[in-house]
Amino acid sequence: MPAKEYKNGRVADNREQIEHHIREILRLIGEDVDREGLLDTPARVTRMYEEIFAGYDADTREILGVAFDEKHEELVIVKDIVYYSQCEHHMAPFFGKVHIGYIPSGKIAGLSKFARLVEAVTRRLQVQERITSEIADIIVDVLEPHGCMVVVEGEHLCMCARGVKKPGSKTVTSAVRGLFRTDAPARAEFLALIKD
Repeated sequence: MPAKEYKNGRVADNREQIEHHIREILRLIGEDVDREGLLDTPARVTRMYEEIFAGYDADTREILGVAFDEKHEELVIVKDIVYYSQCEHHMAPFFGKVHIGYIPSGKIAGLSKFARLVEAVTRRLQVQERITSEIADIIVDVLEPHGCMVVVEGEHLCMCARGVKKPGSKTVTSAVRGLFRTDAPARAEFLALIKD
């Protein structure tokens, strides 16, 4: 069964206006908006916005809402969750992987829920630091684990393809909650297990 697709309803509701503005941007940067290759571009960009900004319509806390009672109180890791987002400073793409670790305190979530959570948080205008904190905070709020740690790796096109132009540069951010703040061996175990 294919993964559930999320769409941004506000984009669909404002399709005509968005297409008009995309067309105007193309004209203002010097393009011939009537040439064959650009005729359908405003509509294509609008459809893309429905998808890449679908996170605005997601209830992120509800995604983990169906939790299971489970006595397991050892480290659980879901790693290498691929994400794509848009930098709020330049509206340029950035992408990478999210690694999530938590120590349950009686409640666990289905493993696919973590990938859905990452998708909902990243499909908005974002900064990597906020993505990292939001994911950790939602897991703590909903599952109330003993501890949670999130590491996000990202490659930002606003840094690789413009500005300083340093392709291949990666940014790594982390958020540490609960037991992971004080338990260095638990932190070290998580970091060792997410290494390729």
